[in-house]
Amino acid sequence: MMDEIDDKADKVDAGRKAGLVSIVVPVYNAERFIEETIFRVQAQTYDSWELLLVDDCSTDRSRELISRRSAEDRRVRLIAQEHNGGAARARNRGIREAGGQYICFLDADDIWMPGKLERELAFIRYVQGERDPDAGFVFMGYEFADGSGAGLGKVVHVPVRITYQQALKNTTIFTSTVMIDRDKIQDADICMPCVASEDTATWWHLLKKYGAAYGLDENLVRYRRSADTLSSNKLTAVRRIWNLYRRQERLSVTKSVYCMCFWAFRAVLRRV
Repeated sequence: MMDEIDDKADKVDAGRKAGLVSIVVPVYNAERFIEETIFRVQAQTYDSWELLLVDDCSTDRSRELISRRSAEDRRVRLIAQEHNGGAARARNRGIREAGGQYICFLDADDIWMPGKLERELAFIRYVQGERDPDAGFVFMGYEFADGSGAGLGKVVHVPVRITYQQALKNTTIFTSTVMIDRDKIQDADICMPCVASEDTATWWHLLKKYGAAYGLDENLVRYRRSADTLSSNKLTAVRRIWNLYRRQERLSVTKSVYCMCFWAFRAVLRRV
């Protein structure tokens, strides 16, 4: 998989469209949400984007609905996986297919407010111009929402800057808020490993290799939480993070326990 990403990067760098935002959405049995997801992207005040909806062999009407919308708007693209491989492989397929300078990730059930892309793009350019010319990784705040997408009033605020060591203790970077500049960060490093909490593992890898990420403390994303989402199972979440510490990052037991205490405390604060 990493070789495939490297090969693709070599081929598309020269033809990558400056200013274009490639939005990668892994889709699996998301017919309840997928049309709203598409409409929310179409409503963005920044309109130089392509929406790459990677269907991971859904068994519902997701693919049909995406096909219908892509016929109406050429910026909306259906990418059909041949085999079900999970969210990491779906996102990696989207990265390989992306033609834009910037990559954003959006989960199929999350919600963007209309100004999300415009504000975040302005922010990453500001950071590069005024604070860190090598910055290629930014994220923003978000609000928890119920199953219908209504905001719950619980807004997660983000730091202005976060390093690898800080991120180990504070998983505040939410996937649907991330923007990455591919002129600064190689596709091979954006490629997600096929492990549980693959997104968190990726953010840690980027922070280790490229330095700090920068946070825009504005609430333009809603994180839809329903009872059947993976993250709603707290014991599962603890196990996932512990395995990342020990297996992915190869931290000692002592360091893992230390980071886990901070992680748990902050995770509780985000949700109360």
